[in-house]
Formats: sequence, C-alpha cells, structure tokens
Amino acid sequence: MSFSSAHLYFDDLELGQEWASGGRTVTEADIVNFAGFSGDFNPIHIDHEFAKTTPFRRPIAHGFGVFSIASGLGVMSPPVRTLALLKVRYWDFKLPVFAGDTVHSVCRVVEKTVRGRGRRGEVAWYRGVLNQDGKVVQEGEIVTLIECRPLARPGRDTDAEADTPAAAVPSPNGAV
Repeated sequence: MSFSSAHLYFDDLELGQEWASGGRTVTEADIVNFAGFSGDFNPIHIDHEFAKTTPFRRPIAHGFGVFSIASGLGVMSPPVRTLALLKVRYWDFKLPVFAGDTVHSVCRVVEKTVRGRGRRGEVAWYRGVLNQDGKVVQEGEIVTLIECRPLARPGRDTDAEADTPAAAVPSPNGAV
C-alpha cells in the first residue's frame, strides 16, 4: 500500500487528537500462527489442558501478538504517512486476551518534534488496546517518524509550476 491523499502529514496532526480503530476478533488461528512465527510455544498459549491449571483457566493470546494486532489496527486509525516505528517508550500488559475476544485500539497524539530540517517529524502516541467490554488490556506510548509536507523552495513559484502542463515546460536547452 502506498500513501494516498487521505494519509495525514506530520503537519496535519495536533496534540490531543484521538482516533479509534475498528474491531478485530482474536482467533485460535491467530494464537497458533503467532506461536509458530515467534517460536513462543509456552503452554499458557497453546495447551488447553495446561491452561486449565492457571488462573485464566484457558489459553491466552501472546501479549506481543495482541500488540502486533493493535499495530495493524492503528495503520489506518489515523491514516498517517509513517516512515518508521522508532521506539516503544513503555508498554503495559494489563489483562489477558482470549480467543474470541474482540479488540480495538485508541490512538492519541501526545508529543510532536520536528526532525530532518522540516522534512519529517517524530510523533509520540498514546496507544490503548481495549477489549469488547471496553477494558484496557494493553497500553503505552510509541514514537513514530512521520513525513512532513514538502517544503517550498525559496525563489520558486510553485503555484505557477503546478498549473503548467508538463509538456509545455521548456527543457534546459530551451526546447518545448
């Protein structure tokens, strides 16, 4: 997927703005696939008989699996011109998530810092992952690198250039 005109620039974001994603139901297949992908075959995630002996009484989803699902939910909530995830400032795993739970994410702009001589900026986001009961199951702060609007170059009339069809722009040797 490439960026579209719907994707927000760093400049479009304001402190305190908040978005909520749609929901996504966590499945047993998600849990098994994450175990295979990550190599985390802890029985609390994949062994129903073992899980019966735990306080949860059934397998729970991997914490980082839920973090990853929330990351995917946040891709379009909001749609932003993200260049990179820079860091996770902190992350709290508060409640278990089970197969059959539906989670969604809440995302809020916490801090903005211009970088790269105005070509990009760092955004600190609060991210909360909530279950179908509205309970926060995970939350924390992440920092991403976001593209800024292109800077106008001094001495160039960008409006006139934008209105000029490409075929009519003279080449460096003067030909049209």
